[in-house]
Amino acid sequence: MSLLDFKLNPKKKLSGLASKKEIQGFISLCDFIKNIQYSRISDPSDLSLIIKENQGTCSTKHAFLKAVAEENDKNEIKLIVGIFKMNKINTPVLSDILSRNNLAYVPEAHCYLKYENQRFDFTKNGVDVNSFQEDILLEKEITPEQAGQWKSDFHQQFISDWLKENKNIKYSPEEIWSIREECIKALSNNN
Repeated sequence: MSLLDFKLNPKKKLSGLASKKEIQGFISLCDFIKNIQYSRISDPSDLSLIIKENQGTCSTKHAFLKAVAEENDKNEIKLIVGIFKMNKINTPVLSDILSRNNLAYVPEAHCYLKYENQRFDFTKNGVDVNSFQEDILLEKEITPEQAGQWKSDFHQQFISDWLKENKNIKYSPEEIWSIREECIKALSNNN
């Protein structure tokens, strides 16, 4: 099974930006997005910056792709936030950080697309949501607008609830978030 491909409507806002890069179809756009830099855009609420700044994170890249799908009336392509156990096995570059903090994993929120119950990840080359599908704790369909602050709030609430359930972990939610930010920085530097 593969992701739905369709011709982009150049008269639509985000699809038009892709067309200016001579990208005609959705699969070509997904490949383009996967190959741009993994880094935060200057304003996560402005998805056009994905193309203009030539960068994005899992959240903004997939929110952009979902917004393009919506512009082209392809609502069967879903935007998903999945909370997974980010650990030494599925994210080896974080081994030192997790070991130093005596953590087996940190709950991480990751965005990706779903089509006909299959996951598709265009975060960057080498990232495949299926490589950590066994570590997914929760999945929720969201809108492109929810990929910013809402996702962050949802993630932080999940961490608070997780710590309440795992009383043996002696960190505050803020400390876990700080460790998680250190992990994200390490991933960004590993481009």
